[in-house]
Amino acid sequence: MQTIRLGILREGKVPPDHRVPLIPEHCQELLQQYGHLEIYVQPSDIRCFPESAYQRAGCVISEDLSQCHILMGVKEVPVSLLQPQKTYLFFSHTIKRQPYNRKLLQELLKKQIRMIDYELITFDNGKRAVAFGHFAGVVGTHNGLLTYGRRSGKFHLKPAHSFRDYAEMRATYTSLNLPAMKVVVTGTGRVGAGAVELLAAAGLRKVSPQEFLTENFNEAVYCELRSKDMYRHRNNTAWDGAHFHAHPDEYVSIFEPYTRVADLMINTIYWSPKAPVFFTKEDMKAPDFSIQTIADVTCDIEGSIPSTLRASTIPDPVYGYDPQQEAETLPFAPGSIDVMAVDNLPCELPVDASREFSYNLVKHVMHLLLSPHQHPMIERATITRDGALMPAFTYLGPGYGHAD
Repeated sequence: MQTIRLGILREGKVPPDHRVPLIPEHCQELLQQYGHLEIYVQPSDIRCFPESAYQRAGCVISEDLSQCHILMGVKEVPVSLLQPQKTYLFFSHTIKRQPYNRKLLQELLKKQIRMIDYELITFDNGKRAVAFGHFAGVVGTHNGLLTYGRRSGKFHLKPAHSFRDYAEMRATYTSLNLPAMKVVVTGTGRVGAGAVELLAAAGLRKVSPQEFLTENFNEAVYCELRSKDMYRHRNNTAWDGAHFHAHPDEYVSIFEPYTRVADLMINTIYWSPKAPVFFTKEDMKAPDFSIQTIADVTCDIEGSIPSTLRASTIPDPVYGYDPQQEAETLPFAPGSIDVMAVDNLPCELPVDASREFSYNLVKHVMHLLLSPHQHPMIERATITRDGALMPAFTYLGPGYGHAD
């Protein structure tokens, strides 16, 4: 059987990312299972697992990965480092026609790269097979609580990246006394599950959307909203989830009542540009707009939440939004709304996040990727091949996918 050489890339995007797609333990399992597999690892001084661990697992440490057939990273690979006619796996952030990655997609086509996007690796039911979403929800929620605590002055938390691991983070909540506050979580997917997991660990009590809107509490509570709690068809027809996901442009937001009672909003929902926004910049000027802190885990720039003007960073995770001026301001300023919009949240708990991602990659994907046969799961996730967009992604060009 022909040898397959797989390379684990050094993360090149700035700011640097400490995560890995495959941890050493799982590399060892793959090498033992597939005798025709070789794994090469580019040296890195920021990776959350040391090179020595990969060497002990049987991997080869090599700066040169040109001999590899498959190259795997986490974040986007810098355009200048893309090698032609290879198979790449990473999060490309191109399928929403993101303008900042237009050049990346053009180079993938120009260099005839087979681009497999982790975000698109799904089971037949549409659910994603691999994702960092769980820890994005966990860390985003922690950061949201940290930010609200600082604004209110009622409690203190240290940054997520200063904890040794997730277990140590959770342990801090056992002795934390939260004030009476209302937290609204949008979304019930993998990211939302991570959010409510941490809220429960922090001792917040879950209440129904109706209770959240109509009752006062002398304790910290949260509610979790599904799509039907936030949107309705513009003709007031009965809720149809499948129809909403297929035709989001036919729906309007009914989120406005929550803006009058919530203190902290944690946004975890996948948002289509065709869907309505939760609220507008004009809505945020209302005197009864009560949300003081927004943890936008989804981080669509000027997307579902208009105050998300830019992504923030792990060292500087919060900025202020002045609703009257519709402009960025200093965080924690009077009259402002604090926005936490870090776009690489799982990087704050890189070992835990990488371990979970790697486990699912090995369990659900690697045997298909290493097979000589094409599998629908891999095909669905392939954006480009042999210099062309795959049929499901022809909407990306011309203009975005090809130079004008």
